[in-house]
Amino acid sequence: MKLAIFDLDGTLIDSLADIAEATNYAMRKLNLPEHALSEFNYLVGDGVAKLIERALPEDSQDKFSSALDLYNYYYNNNYTVKTYVYNDIKETLNTLKKNGVELAVASNKTHGFTENIINHYFGDELFSAVFGKSEGRPVKPDPAIVMAVMDKLNISAEDTVMIGDTCIDIKTGKNAGIKTIGCLWGFRTLEELVSAGADYIADKPSDIIKFVCG
Repeated sequence: MKLAIFDLDGTLIDSLADIAEATNYAMRKLNLPEHALSEFNYLVGDGVAKLIERALPEDSQDKFSSALDLYNYYYNNNYTVKTYVYNDIKETLNTLKKNGVELAVASNKTHGFTENIINHYFGDELFSAVFGKSEGRPVKPDPAIVMAVMDKLNISAEDTVMIGDTCIDIKTGKNAGIKTIGCLWGFRTLEELVSAGADYIADKPSDIIKFVCG
């Protein structure tokens, strides 16, 4: 493989606690019920708009815009408080890079946050392309973001792999016609990844190396 495209949340970083704090801050300010941390494994994955929609009670969807603004305000100021890089991720990324593999990020997180988080935790030289959610481009599992990465780096589908922790990432890879690796240290289950059709399952980050580099 010449290109490894990584999901962000639940794959490179564990950001669930900071996402939960920002969401519950919005709920609290609007006098709405808060959510337990364990609920966020399935509230996240489809972008912040869907997260807020899911977090709001059905009879409070009219408060969506206010909740989204509150979330963004809080998260923008607190997105590195409890978030951390998973063990062995940096070592795995550096090994892939040393083996000539281009690295990229394709996330449903807002593009600005995606760039800021990557720069904060990984610097600006490790990844050749960093794409988050942006206006005019549909979110994963639509393959548009993966296609954009491949186009930018001029690497074919045959030489590209999608790596992530949810069925959304696996379906994105399938929709783009590329191989996929499901990661077990993230937010979802082995059953979900297998059911989605992951080509490989990584129990730990270093497993990615053998799948990508052979």
